[in-house]
Amino acid sequence: TTHAQHSANLKQDSVVEDISAGCGVINFKVNRKLLVQKMLEPFGKEEDVKFGLTSELFNTLKRGTTLVEYSSPNIAKKFHAGHLRSTIIGNFIANLKQSLGNNVIRMNYLGDWGMQFGLLGAGFGQFGCQEKLKQNPLQHLFEVMCSSTLICRFCLAVIVVVFFLQVYVQVNKEAEHNEDMKQAARDFFRQLEQHESEAVSLWQQFREITVDEYQHIYKRLGVHFDIYSGESFHQDQAQEVVQQLQSQGLLKTSEKGTGVVDLSPAGDMSSVCTVLRSDGTTLYITRDLAAAIDRKAKYHFDEMIYVTDKSQENHFHQLFHILLAMGHSWADRCKHVPFGLVRGMKTRSGEVVFLEDVLDEARARMLHNMSQSKTTKEMDNTEDTAEKVGISALIVQDFKGPLLSDYTFDWDRMLQAQGDTGVFLQYTHARLCRSVLRASPSCSTFFGMLSQLAGGVSIFALCDLYSYDEVLYQSAQDLQPKHLVNFLLKLCHLIASAHRELPVKGSSQVVAQARLRLFSGACSVLANGMRILGITPVDKM
Repeated sequence: TTHAQHSANLKQDSVVEDISAGCGVINFKVNRKLLVQKMLEPFGKEEDVKFGLTSELFNTLKRGTTLVEYSSPNIAKKFHAGHLRSTIIGNFIANLKQSLGNNVIRMNYLGDWGMQFGLLGAGFGQFGCQEKLKQNPLQHLFEVMCSSTLICRFCLAVIVVVFFLQVYVQVNKEAEHNEDMKQAARDFFRQLEQHESEAVSLWQQFREITVDEYQHIYKRLGVHFDIYSGESFHQDQAQEVVQQLQSQGLLKTSEKGTGVVDLSPAGDMSSVCTVLRSDGTTLYITRDLAAAIDRKAKYHFDEMIYVTDKSQENHFHQLFHILLAMGHSWADRCKHVPFGLVRGMKTRSGEVVFLEDVLDEARARMLHNMSQSKTTKEMDNTEDTAEKVGISALIVQDFKGPLLSDYTFDWDRMLQAQGDTGVFLQYTHARLCRSVLRASPSCSTFFGMLSQLAGGVSIFALCDLYSYDEVLYQSAQDLQPKHLVNFLLKLCHLIASAHRELPVKGSSQVVAQARLRLFSGACSVLANGMRILGITPVDKM
């Protein structure tokens, strides 16, 4: 039978208004008025914030408790571009899961334990004063820095981390050639592991001061955590894990005297994972094993997602492998989301050391760009707007491609008002807010406006809006933000065309209100999508 015969046998209905045969295809023409009606019904009402989220597509997704571990900086090491990526990617995943109905636990798992604290403790004994640290920690750290030939150009919020870095770098250099310093570091860490009060007190001060300062950065990024945890919470449990591995026959002793788990398929020790040093102290992976087991018992998660750079892929492969070998079948529901490196992230003053510098630079550059605009003069909160738009630009540049790919940081391209940037997203949203505020369509004219939106650029914009649930579904499948970013950018380009071709001002009331309903829907979806990405929409810029 031919395509023409097939099409003749098919019947039209309220959805499909015409069926015809083409060259090797059958064409279905959808009733555009019905399509417009169904797409526009949610907008202008309270449920517009839920648009796309109640789709039947999501019925196949497993909902439950999702624990997301992200950011996770190491205390005494710099908060660098990798931590920025982990922070914003983890925040996106947590936002996405929460918007789709999951109970989300946001965890910051600090690198607050390990031999680097032996080095830091030994270094503080040489370069710092414990009494002054107790009395006035920030002021003392500032004094220590000023007395050590470093010219500090950073605010006090970053001085703590600078100081730790300075001490850590100095003592590392010292330890390379000084056996006494190496031994002092080992002794201090052993004191920590044995809970000796003086060492624990100094460690607690370092941790608390640093966490306070990190929270300042998170607040600027619009990121929050439900739980601040860390390796230190699981030091004793890590020893229990070692005992469990031993009792299960999984712990072996290497030629060097370290405790290892055999990961080789043949059981010939050709591939092992070290979980215990020869002196009996634990390692990062031992504490990660303890942390995972503890989290399952405490939070009863249905899935756990780790967001770290791709250099840790083997670490998480080993972690999940050992958990399964220990009999924890839930390890199959643990996932590592890896990401690539950022190249070329520099400020005007040179190489970037701290995330705070990047945020300051983004705000300063955005303020400069905004100062060239007439509308900026009408705003009361230019610095706050510049901060939000600058962070939007950072996030969109980071999210446009696959997370696993490395990318080169480009200030000029990132902050362009035109093109596929976070600035363009914010500009479009602000412009839509101005349009929507002019009038609000009433229900009495709703069906009269359908014919006004059934053709041209408006139907393309509406069809794009209608694919929002598919984009969220795709994002939920692979946890990649690129789908949502590219959808929102495409929507912005369509809306830019609609603004040119579908003016509100000067149009009849029915036409104007039809177009405003379209712009209202686009504004709502754009704002909701931006929030999932971790971007705060601005109403003016």
